[in-house]
Parts: sequence; structure tokens; C-alpha cells
Amino acid sequence: MLKISKEKLNGLYSKISASMPLYMPLKKAGEANYGLWADGEESALGVLKTVKSPKDLFFPQSETMMKFKTEGKSIEILDVREEQKPFVLFGVKACDFKAFDVLDRVFLAEPVDTYYQSRRSAGIIVTLACSRPEESCFCKVFGIDAAEPAGDVTTWLDEKYLYWRANTEKGNALTESVKELFENGGEKEVSAQQKKTREIIEKLPFSHLDLSRFKPENLNELFDASEWESLSEACLGCGACTFVCPTCQCFDIRDFKTNEGVIRYRCWDSCMYSDFTQMAAANSRTTQLQRYRQRFMHKLVYYPSQHEGLYSCVGCGRCVNKCPQHLNIIKVVKTLGGKAHD
Repeated sequence: MLKISKEKLNGLYSKISASMPLYMPLKKAGEANYGLWADGEESALGVLKTVKSPKDLFFPQSETMMKFKTEGKSIEILDVREEQKPFVLFGVKACDFKAFDVLDRVFLAEPVDTYYQSRRSAGIIVTLACSRPEESCFCKVFGIDAAEPAGDVTTWLDEKYLYWRANTEKGNALTESVKELFENGGEKEVSAQQKKTREIIEKLPFSHLDLSRFKPENLNELFDASEWESLSEACLGCGACTFVCPTCQCFDIRDFKTNEGVIRYRCWDSCMYSDFTQMAAANSRTTQLQRYRQRFMHKLVYYPSQHEGLYSCVGCGRCVNKCPQHLNIIKVVKTLGGKAHD
């Protein structure tokens, strides 16, 4: 294991960014979000949660997919894709890293989404363990250890040092390029921090939610549960929960006409919107109850039934913090979960 003093972190960032783009949590307009690091930027590495997850680096909120040049009845398709060069994504928490597994099973399954695939192949992920999880966190429910995140490189941060451990071939290559800035040591400090973090997590109010009822064999029973009406009645359909969620993968594709031709782009969409999956005849889900139920049934039943029991939630707690009506997944689990049902 290696370590570097906090006073030298800007030197580390400069060393990495000299050879490839470096994305990490930055403070802007009073908020912390992932952005491209440059000299003078204010790091937000110590912030527990960014407003948006880092999935934006692999699945952008909006991206051009192709362009069409029209001339009379002739249409020329222009491929706008460029070769993705390596980049570093720094400071990813354990929950957000687990979310990439959820996204991978959607975008890397056949037919492979080459836009997503190229970014995933180019990205080098440096994770950062949590040291001060908060009350809205519940990653432990989904089998995630916030004190031991995976990644190409795993790091831990305390008052004096950043501790660094390479895990993969990509991680080893990155480590070799910056090794001169580090010194050896840190095992004892990391072990002590992990122990404290896990003790905090055990005491958090949502760390022991009961998911036992959310199984494929209970699909019809859960779908028809009368509790959905009371759970969804105050939902505004604003979509805030989906836009801060690190695992939501819904998108819309549209064409936009310009003076030079037509641009086809895709952008994030939300199952909480009334026009989501709108068809010529009508919408398949016409009430907010149906849309609300769809979101959480997908997270807790539909997705895991198709992906070896992997839930489409990582317990990051962003929806807990951002829903204006407090209608988050925790309320659903508590209302419909095993112990509540029994």
C-alpha cells in the first residue's frame, strides 16, 4: 500500500491530468459534482455524495448519436463517434462503483451499446472509501462494503493522508505513472478507518431494511398490493429521483433539424413522466400510481429477476435527500418489505 500527504494531492492531480483527462468531485456554485479537473479548481473529494452520480461519464445526460445530411431525396449518415482516449475517474464511492455493474448489464449485453462500451473501456476508475457515512445511506442492504470499494485503484482518505492500492492492470499502470509522489505504508491506518466506518454503518437507521419479500415469485402479489395508492398519492412526477439515481438507464432518442441537416441525439428520460413511452395510440401507464409502481418494481423485482438477484439500487441515498415529497425507495421497502408485511 502507498500513501501521499493531503498537501501533495494537487501535485497528484496535476501529474495525472498531464497525461490524460482527470474527472473528480469539484465544488461549483455551492454544490459538489463530477467535473474535469484543472489547476485552480476546488476539489470536493471529502464530500460524501455528489449531487449527480458519476454515471454521466459513461452514459451522458445528453449525447449526439449521429447526424444526417439531406440533399433532395438523398440522405447521408454521418458517424460522429470519436475514438475514446483513456481518462481517470477519481473519488468514486463504493455505491456508485456498484452502480456501474447495474449499467453494464444493460448497455454491454447484446446488442452492445458501443457509445457506452467505448467510454467504459477507456475509463480508469479510482474509488474512495467512505469514512463518514450519513443517515440516508443504506448501501449495506445491497451487500456493498463502503469501507472496501472495488475499482482499478482503491483509496482511503483521513486527516493527513490519501492511501492508495492498485487492484487491476489499469490500476497498476496508473500507479506506476505517479509512484514517485508516494511513500510506502498505511495498512494500519486503513484498517482502523475501515473498522470505524463499518461500526457507523451498523448503527445507521436504514442499514437493516428487509428485502425478503421482493422476489420474482411474489411479483403478482407485490404488483397488486393496495399500498401503492397511499405510497404514490403525493408524487409530483418531477423525476428528481431518476436524475440523481446512479442506476437509472432510461433514455429518449429524438431528431433535431438544423440548417446543416438533422441531428439524432439521446437524453436521459424518466419513468415518472406522464409522456414516458408515449405511443401513437396512448400511454401504457396513465396514472402516477402506475408510474410510481413501475419505478420501484423495476428496482426491486423486475431487474433482479433478470440479473441473478442483483437489485437496481445501490443504497446511495440520493433519492432520500432529493425527493421533495419524501417518497423514496426506503418508504416502499418499509411498507411492502418482509417484516412490514408479516
